[in-house]
Amino acid sequence: MSGRLTALAALSGAVSQVCGRNSLPQASRFPHHRPINDALGHSLIRRSHASLRRVFSTSNCNCQAKTAIPGNTKYSPPLSGITVVSLEQAIAGPFCTRQLADLGARVIKIERPVTGDFNRGHDQRAKGLCSHFVWTNRSKESLALDLKEPKDLDVLKQIVAKADVLVQNLAPGATERMGLGYEALKNRHPGLIVCDISGYGSTGPYSAKKAYDLLIQAENIAAGTTAFNNILAAIIQRGKTGRGCRLDVSMLECMAEWMSFPLYYATDGAPPPTMSGAEHASIYPYGPFDTGGGGTVMLGMQNEREWGIFCRNVLQKPELVEDERFANTAVRSKNRKELRSIIEDVFGSYEAEEVLGKLQTAGIANAKLNDMAGLWAHPQLKARDRWTEVSTPNGVIPALKPAGAAEGYDVRMDPIPAVGEHNESIFEEFAIER
Repeated sequence: MSGRLTALAALSGAVSQVCGRNSLPQASRFPHHRPINDALGHSLIRRSHASLRRVFSTSNCNCQAKTAIPGNTKYSPPLSGITVVSLEQAIAGPFCTRQLADLGARVIKIERPVTGDFNRGHDQRAKGLCSHFVWTNRSKESLALDLKEPKDLDVLKQIVAKADVLVQNLAPGATERMGLGYEALKNRHPGLIVCDISGYGSTGPYSAKKAYDLLIQAENIAAGTTAFNNILAAIIQRGKTGRGCRLDVSMLECMAEWMSFPLYYATDGAPPPTMSGAEHASIYPYGPFDTGGGGTVMLGMQNEREWGIFCRNVLQKPELVEDERFANTAVRSKNRKELRSIIEDVFGSYEAEEVLGKLQTAGIANAKLNDMAGLWAHPQLKARDRWTEVSTPNGVIPALKPAGAAEGYDVRMDPIPAVGEHNESIFEEFAIER
């Protein structure tokens, strides 16, 4: 357990944390911020060095693991008891909070009355619902508020006062104008974790610019995942210090992290990797190759040993190992056009499944190039029981379970909400009069 917590706490990514550095308050001073416990109910609040030595000392304990967890025991999800309020739209914010909801957090999604998150309307491909919205919004509660109305803004502030985490990916400066920026909240709610997701971060010459996915390329997913990771670390840190913090997530910085390979490849003004489509930019052969019957297979190799096996056992052309045009991965990459012609000339005599069989027998990494129908029907997903169903306002729809979910707790796959579906229940719970 401690190893997992240490790993999570180390996740900082492309994020700036601004945490309180005053004397550390006791957790009891923040009654609505519950102490964080592990699966056995042990508090993760920081202990003295002496008590930690007693906990981890093997000389003073019976090491028969009296608290061993049976393999079939079910526990609450790890973020059960954590409340997240999210002023979110598009992908980055919703993808972050959906992952928190997957782990058991209660996510209250704030939406515009009637129309809701604008991402609801981009298409109607998933049972009449938007495919983007279905992907990123299960297991949430929808609270419809008109934040231009003072009474609705006051409702939001009442709910934020009892939350553990506030996530927002609105236009730059929007939460500050509403009195919900970190500077306005940190003294009133010192245990609150505030996660701001923006295109370029809160400082610098680009801080006021809007950013969408195609402007920075895939950064929505990168930013959502980075925000999720850092919120987990901030929750653990708050369990030690009793204090919240601000997470300043820049989509540009997240994307720069993902671009580190080509960035370093072009160090000191060197030419960047050439555009290579689905092929690897610097390792070859590594990518898609056509076969007979109109099929396509993916293959990849990482070293000269695999290259030799591929030439001898798959292509049946051992002479290629000694061919100077293909002597190492650098020259193979340079001469990929000639090598592709040789490979596809051999593969053209076989159907895709036959080529995959030869590659598998030789121990060369391989896969069939799938379309969406192939992914829906993928035998590995079926064999690992990765599919389930979630409810939507338009009926039940199939959904993939969260990847990498740990054993020991139930996977959370709650419904996708209608706009404002939870208004009345939330008003009643928080004793808000309308």
